[in-house]
Amino acid sequence: MGRTIRTFEATITNQQQVRDDLDQLGWAASKLWNVGRYYAQEQWDETGEIPDDGELKAELKSHERYTDLHSQSSQRVLEELAEAFNGWFKKRRNGDDRARPPGYRKHGDSHPRSTVSFKAAGFRHDAQFTRVRLSKGRNLKENRSDFILCEYQTRPDVDLTEWDIQQVRAIYKRDEWRLQFVCRTTIDPAPPGEEVAGVDLGICNFAAVSFGGESVLYPGGALKEDEYYFTKQKAKCDDSSSREATRLDRKRRGRRTHFLHALSKAIVGECTERGVGTVVVGDLGGIREDDENGDPRNWGDHGNLDLHGWAFDRFTTLLDYKAEAEGIDVELVSERDTSKSCSACGHIDDNQRVERGLYVCENCGTVSNADVNGAENIRQKVLPSLATDGGDRDNGWLAQPAVHLFDRSEGVFAPREQVENREP
Repeated sequence: MGRTIRTFEATITNQQQVRDDLDQLGWAASKLWNVGRYYAQEQWDETGEIPDDGELKAELKSHERYTDLHSQSSQRVLEELAEAFNGWFKKRRNGDDRARPPGYRKHGDSHPRSTVSFKAAGFRHDAQFTRVRLSKGRNLKENRSDFILCEYQTRPDVDLTEWDIQQVRAIYKRDEWRLQFVCRTTIDPAPPGEEVAGVDLGICNFAAVSFGGESVLYPGGALKEDEYYFTKQKAKCDDSSSREATRLDRKRRGRRTHFLHALSKAIVGECTERGVGTVVVGDLGGIREDDENGDPRNWGDHGNLDLHGWAFDRFTTLLDYKAEAEGIDVELVSERDTSKSCSACGHIDDNQRVERGLYVCENCGTVSNADVNGAENIRQKVLPSLATDGGDRDNGWLAQPAVHLFDRSEGVFAPREQVENREP
């Protein structure tokens, strides 16, 4: 039995109503940080020692800045300050003369809006109406409400009722307040089975999945369309840091994140249905590295643009934790020769990929979708005995994979015919 901790970020839907109150808390957290920073510097100058979070809390508990926030929120600010000092001191002790201690939080004549954390006693969650009540400190309650009621919206695939919320954070990002829910759950799922699936990641097809006898393609067309659209729209902005450009960036990131969540969820669902206990993923960690001559790898005009924005590492992380919740192990393996080898007989030939998307083996005559062939080779990395003579196995599934498309209207992946029938 194990514990899983996840952090889910949410937008605040009543931003205008709560912004001023959240600003007050954010500024109060910055002021408390600065008070603690001043005290820590004094102690360092006098004793050569850094106060730990216990000393900071005891010393500043009666300070008026401490009571600007709920006591647990103030404690967390001082804990973060102590952690920052310890990190600096460790670097200094290891001989890093360039390391600098944590600084004061300021911006011109005003204090920035620091993150405010609320532990169990500082928040109350209302799942039915998707809102959370955040407590204020005593100094900020006068003539105003004792709490801030934030209405929020998470991604469609997140259900906070399935989690034990340990902490809520109010964070200021890109000119607006957002919420982060730090959640915990206890899981001990039995694997769905002992089968193995292989996943090949790419450009046109973001993922090709081989189940050994079945295969599914997940095209990245929807993601690619978004990347091109937002790139063009942002190019129309006079200033790349303007409000409109920032809004476009935020929307693009949101769509990309949802696409990756939907894709990882769909693949885990397919694996669960087929009794898969292990998913083997081709490691694309070196895809942006230089080639063997030290020159940047050239993937073509479209490929270079696509690779710049496609978060393969992010997808693998999402796949990993979604699979973990179902008892499925995820392994990363090298992709070396997986695009050159025939998954039916093991013959390697650089020229067997005769055209885009098609792989023909001159040794055994197997015809397959190139991405599915790669996915099956990746699967066989942990099942090496499977590559035998091509005539001994029915390989039709290699050439005719199922195709699942991203359904924009539903925000999920579905069989191609189902999505196409829904389109006007």
